[in-house]
Amino acid sequence: MGLEDLSHNILTARLEDLVRWARRASVWPVTFGLACCAIEMMAAGGADYDLARYGMEVFRNSPRQADVMIVAGRVSQKMAPVLRNVYDQMMEPKWVISMGVCASSGGMFNNYALVQGVDQIVPVDVYVPGCPPSPETLMHAILTLHETIHTGEILQRRAEGRPLDVAAPGWTPSVPVTVRMGTPK
Repeated sequence: MGLEDLSHNILTARLEDLVRWARRASVWPVTFGLACCAIEMMAAGGADYDLARYGMEVFRNSPRQADVMIVAGRVSQKMAPVLRNVYDQMMEPKWVISMGVCASSGGMFNNYALVQGVDQIVPVDVYVPGCPPSPETLMHAILTLHETIHTGEILQRRAEGRPLDVAAPGWTPSVPVTVRMGTPK
């Protein structure tokens, strides 16, 4: 029996695979709720939806202890430097989820006081549509983020400065992944 006959386990795994698994299994979010989407984010952390099964049971109040930022709600021009400051204080690797249509594109508020998309301030990895998106949609976005962390696509994309590949090889979208999931009835 040679080494090629051994199955892929903890002894034969590559260190890179183990690090990706550990990162995926222990993503801790920083709280950055700005509007009504924050209520849905808090509901996702409650007992009915139980984010603890994804390793996200604790929302961190310090950016130095978190590695994913969930921007939930509209971002004003005055809040933009604070958001960037919190993002800069987070440790590498760090990820961003833009929750809700206001955070993703400014929503229905097209005026001078609001930023028209949080991606103008920080690089966004996953967009969550909806006004407000349901906790199930946020959970689907978290699972999408977990899968891209596990495959290592996010770190490769950031190193090369390109968006995340979501389809066949050779096709590159112009924006990061958008979670497309309807609101359950």
